[in-house]
Amino acid sequence: MKEKILVAMSGGVDSSVAALLLQQQGHDVVGAYMKNWINEDNVVGDCPWQRDIADARAVAEHLGIEFHVVNLMRDYRSKIVEYLLDGYARGLTPNPDIRCNREIKFGVFRAWARDHGLAAVATGHYARRVEIDLPVSRENESSAERGLKRGFSLLEGADRNKDQSYFLALLSQAQLADARFPIGHLTKPELRALARAAALPTADKKDSQGICFIGEVKMADFLRAYVPDAPGPIVRATDGRELGTHRGLHFYTLGQRKGIRVPSNTDHQAYVVVGKRAADRALLVAFDHPDAPGLFQREVSVHSLSWIGAAITTPRTLEGRVRYRDPRVPLKFEPQPGGGTAHITFGAPQRGLASGQVLAFYDGEQLLGGGVYV
Repeated sequence: MKEKILVAMSGGVDSSVAALLLQQQGHDVVGAYMKNWINEDNVVGDCPWQRDIADARAVAEHLGIEFHVVNLMRDYRSKIVEYLLDGYARGLTPNPDIRCNREIKFGVFRAWARDHGLAAVATGHYARRVEIDLPVSRENESSAERGLKRGFSLLEGADRNKDQSYFLALLSQAQLADARFPIGHLTKPELRALARAAALPTADKKDSQGICFIGEVKMADFLRAYVPDAPGPIVRATDGRELGTHRGLHFYTLGQRKGIRVPSNTDHQAYVVVGKRAADRALLVAFDHPDAPGLFQREVSVHSLSWIGAAITTPRTLEGRVRYRDPRVPLKFEPQPGGGTAHITFGAPQRGLASGQVLAFYDGEQLLGGGVYV
């Protein structure tokens, strides 16, 4: 069925090919660049939004499709940037990329699409959306989801090296109904080949590695610019010995090895972050070893549970991805009273599970939802 689809065009090759494939499938394609952050203070390095807009516009002109620049800066500031800064200030390790997909790409950007007569939003995510028979629990159904006649599941991308399903873990069924992932069946080499065959201006553009809203900028540089320093001691967790000082707990996350600036011992064992002590702003470290206190956890709690389909309300064996690049691992899921939290027991201890990060739940290659580490 022909649809009018809004493609989120970032100026990269993935979203460029997403637009190309939808056009080849006969859809009425409109491209748009989401203007989220322009680094107006020029304090955090290169934020190449102007270059990205030019590249996205060049692809749209090459394909002969309508193109817009949608200003979402106010929403990004309130929904993503403030969430990020507040989380780090409270000692958490937020995940702006996952929140960006839920609140911005398939939130306010999706609303903009609807307001302009567009049926769906497409992105360049390596993930696959599949139509299935999916009963929706009435007690967990929001008003936006009522009346859905079709159900959808979300599968990992065919290219396991590029799979981005993890970043979609907090989407709802209603959001997935309006989502399109045209490149999820491709490997990266196949996608590059399609881009070159179509002579897309971005065919050989290097993939970006930055944070979702600030481009090629290191998180530490961003935090240094917007969160005041709050120095404290660096303390060895095994014996309480003070080893030095740090500029602020927000620069560190559980499991971090680089940037602690405490020398290794004579056996070349490096220190790793194993905790944060709010009372005296102490950064707790230990030698990077399986026995390091607090570094490995077999049991955790998660909150803010979100499900793509029907909520899981009884204990169940699932798989989980504890962070983006990690493989799926077996776990036991035990929901707690109230429905928004769960106790998780992993089949084997997991390293560096930082509060504020997201645990994504899977049944094989099917993404079920996610929760946030307490």
